[in-house]
Amino acid sequence: QVQLVESGGGSVQAGGSLRLSCAASGSSYYANCMGWFRQALGKEREHVATIDKYGRTTYADSVKGRFTISQDNAKITLYLQMNSLKPEDTAMYYCAARYDYCSSSEYGYKYWGQGTQVTVSS
Repeated sequence: QVQLVESGGGSVQAGGSLRLSCAASGSSYYANCMGWFRQALGKEREHVATIDKYGRTTYADSVKGRFTISQDNAKITLYLQMNSLKPEDTAMYYCAARYDYCSSSEYGYKYWGQGTQVTVSS
């Protein structure tokens, strides 16, 4: 069983920055892939970024160059550094984990956090 808890969300103005954290417990140390997803009001949940146990990363085109996903050395905490935030980044952000190889699809991620809200005003 893997437990994930997000933190760091909040309200910022366009152009500002936030850093989201996801603390993992249980058997998450053995997870092969962790990722961030987001769901805006009235839209489906979408991939933001992933990182595997080798440090290889993927990003959605909409956040490339602005967001950075990373892990601490023990792979206990997942981070998402968000810079140059835009109003369209407003969403509930979730961290997720899976034991298989990384995928941009939400399907296959077995464990999910409760979510943290990010609101960007213009």
